[in-house]
Amino acid sequence: MDIKQQLITAIEQAAAKAMSDGVFAALHLPDVALEVPPQKEFGDYATNFAMQSAKVAKTNPRVIAQAIVERLEAPWLEKTVIAGPGFINFYLKSDWLYQELTKILAAGDDFGQTNAGQGERVQVEFVSANPTGPLHVGHGRGAAVGSALVNLLRAAGYQVEAEFYINDAGNQIDNLAASVNARYLELLGQAADFPEDGYHGRDIIDTAQRIINHHGDKYLALPTAERLAEFKELALVEKLAGLKEDLEQFGVAFDVWYSERTLHQNQAVAKTCEFLKANGTMYEKDGALWLKSTFYGDDKDRVVIRDNGIPTYLAADIAYHRDKFSRGFNRVINIWGADHHGYISRVKAAIAAMGYNPDNLEVLILQMVSLYQNGELVKMSKRTGQGVTLSELIEEVGRDAARFFFIMRSIDSQLDFDLDLAKSNSNDNPVYYIQYAHARICSIFRQVAEAGIAVSEVRQITNSSLSVLIEPIEIDLIKKMAKFPEEVASAALDRAPHRIARYAHELAGMFHTFYNQCRIMGVEPQLQIARIALVTAVRSTIRQSLKILGVAAPEKM
Repeated sequence: MDIKQQLITAIEQAAAKAMSDGVFAALHLPDVALEVPPQKEFGDYATNFAMQSAKVAKTNPRVIAQAIVERLEAPWLEKTVIAGPGFINFYLKSDWLYQELTKILAAGDDFGQTNAGQGERVQVEFVSANPTGPLHVGHGRGAAVGSALVNLLRAAGYQVEAEFYINDAGNQIDNLAASVNARYLELLGQAADFPEDGYHGRDIIDTAQRIINHHGDKYLALPTAERLAEFKELALVEKLAGLKEDLEQFGVAFDVWYSERTLHQNQAVAKTCEFLKANGTMYEKDGALWLKSTFYGDDKDRVVIRDNGIPTYLAADIAYHRDKFSRGFNRVINIWGADHHGYISRVKAAIAAMGYNPDNLEVLILQMVSLYQNGELVKMSKRTGQGVTLSELIEEVGRDAARFFFIMRSIDSQLDFDLDLAKSNSNDNPVYYIQYAHARICSIFRQVAEAGIAVSEVRQITNSSLSVLIEPIEIDLIKKMAKFPEEVASAALDRAPHRIARYAHELAGMFHTFYNQCRIMGVEPQLQIARIALVTAVRSTIRQSLKILGVAAPEKM
């Protein structure tokens, strides 16, 4: 149990004693909420619990606060102060901080791992781009955030499976085949009508050229339908391989690649429709099959199978989500683009119609990304004259900077990506600032090794030996690190990997301040070993933060 939870438990027990002693009475008290005050002089933690309880206890909040403080059993508190109308501010003893530092040292690079998720099975589906061309910058944000969320949930004790849903059925794949066919004919000097909804990217021309390089003009002899069928398979294999290569280059891995086609091939769509008809949540009208989605909160009923027998996109999505829940996940998280916001209600309605709890589906909506260079909006790739691809962005700024910049803002805000800042080796560049802190610590450890000091000796340091760490910045560093497991747990619960990016940046800033204010090597021996221990803990915490973000922790820069 971390110190925050210990304090919450102590407050709850003190409140229960106060009620037992007749100071106040209430059937149900509110949950205890602790916050870190914005200013250090107000303590390490604060709560408005007494003020919240006053409403149900019908007692002056300062009376409740005083009763709690008098009955609080928390030997690790230096003092407790009642402020204003009934806030309670808590100040931790320094002894507790030294104990926390020894725990961090013992945990090593595993520090921050928690069991907050208690092994809950969670599936995270993200990116799921149509395999019709290269990933673009918008996909990059989803890839970075999704993979960081997977890492974060795993660090917080959830059992997580990452999945990519391959949209390899439907009109977009037919249009891919038709686009490749048109370019193939053009390259061979044949007349060709480019499809109205075709794909105009340079990569389509490249695909057609590779077909010619490998097979020549042999496909000209085939009837159009057969040629389109061949090109569909050739192009799909190539585009999917390109997606996987881009994602691997970006440090994104999936446990499952799930093909939409299989839902049709194994009759999952048809079986799901039969299931919904049998339970009365699907009906036939004008030759089409409709989902009674209005019954579950949607604004209108939705067509699932058209009157010509062709399934809508929703049909496959319903079958897909049925399959997800049948695999035993407690919770399913989808990361979608902003243009899918209106789609949430119909999918949740379908989940409810199938008998599952729609609240067990969480949809996180990603807002748009805008690239800026030299203060101007970048819309097109200089190389192709089309949208900037993820691989081009990585080539421009590097994988680490691209991932960090995508993750560092909350997904519900639009992201202005400054290419110049992402490439700069300056303290203004947040990822450089954090990585430089780690590299600085590694440089210190090279000095430690040259001095013949064993790191194992540092990791076994005692609380009493750490008591020489009394500088304000040293205390601040320990407090900041002690809160890391709590930050991991709460960020995971809120599905907010950007908070880990912010935490890492704040911790790096504290370390740089410490480095500039406090000598490490060449001071009195006990202080030297204590400060080496401190920076050992900082290194572990930064490493774990960057690991969650999928960003490297370089030893030299």
